[in-house]
Amino acid sequence: MKRTDIVGVVLAAGRGSRMSPITDRVPKPLLTVDNETLLALALRRVGGLVGPVAVNAHHLAHQIASAAIALAPDVHVSMEQDKPLGTAGALRHLRDWIDGRAVVVANSDVWLSAPIDDFLHGWEGTRARLLVRDVGRSADFGSLQYLGISTVPAVMAAALDYSPSGLYFALWRDAFAAGQLEFVESAGRSFDCGTPAEFLTANLVASGASSVVAADATVLGSLDRCVILSGAVVGPDEHLVCAVRDRFGNTLTADPAHLLPH
Repeated sequence: MKRTDIVGVVLAAGRGSRMSPITDRVPKPLLTVDNETLLALALRRVGGLVGPVAVNAHHLAHQIASAAIALAPDVHVSMEQDKPLGTAGALRHLRDWIDGRAVVVANSDVWLSAPIDDFLHGWEGTRARLLVRDVGRSADFGSLQYLGISTVPAVMAAALDYSPSGLYFALWRDAFAAGQLEFVESAGRSFDCGTPAEFLTANLVASGASSVVAADATVLGSLDRCVILSGAVVGPDEHLVCAVRDRFGNTLTADPAHLLPH
């Protein structure tokens, strides 16, 4: 398929409640891995595959919209005002903008260590294709774990209705049972950054196991496997271990035993 026949949708509407209270004031897609926002990473990843790109927004939507437009001035922002619509509903809400084209859908909170430049290679546009990793145990599709990047063929995208469900129930479950899904295995690692442990691990993998400190943060104390976000302050008497600190003074910690090997 031609690149111009495919659009991209970056999903950025979720609340990120497992990272609260940090995400009460800053949406999860604007948190950073190795000092780059997850939203920026997702937009660059998807923008390298397709033509036009849209971002959906609900929780702290105006922050998402402002950041998306600053990163990609041509991006289309879909505001979900009353409630988040779920992935199927988000694509239905964008039906006019999608305009009969196929879609690459990307979760904005997934960090990937490897590029996905070949994800669409050979795709004919008739079956959904998912980026996965074989984890050697029961996962989303047999032993394959979904890594937050998928395609939705044009016919399927046009048929989606408003629904709070994700694409698994709307499209993938029955297609998998019928052997009608395509899978591309990632060569790298992935983290969904939905918990302090995974968020910290993603940063440690990206930074080479060093604590990550934003350029405008102030660290007077000591750090051990931490992420110090933009504007945050660590006092001279503080020793933070496996912690995430934001500019409002919120601190999330993870049990060191729960950090995934990096």
